[in-house]
Amino acid sequence: MANTANIHFDQFLEEATINTYDRSDSALGRDCFYGLYTSWCLLNRSVPRPESAFWTAMKTKGIHPGGSGLAMTGPAAADYILASCPGLV
Repeated sequence: MANTANIHFDQFLEEATINTYDRSDSALGRDCFYGLYTSWCLLNRSVPRPESAFWTAMKTKGIHPGGSGLAMTGPAAADYILASCPGLV
């Protein structure tokens, strides 16, 4: 049986990130990546795991901040961007 935390993080990665084919200029930094995750949790009515658990899970998936080749996408990306730059609306 799959670990529910793994399913949770896999779902986040599937719904809120897109592979940019390792282009370093579009890679998510540490704060943005966790911020995207918390936005995704908010939209999915899920309690965010602590940041340390998030990074442990990402590390087991071979994802490191700034070197992941992942960019944000979907509703969580829009929520995160609007929350980070409230003057845009």
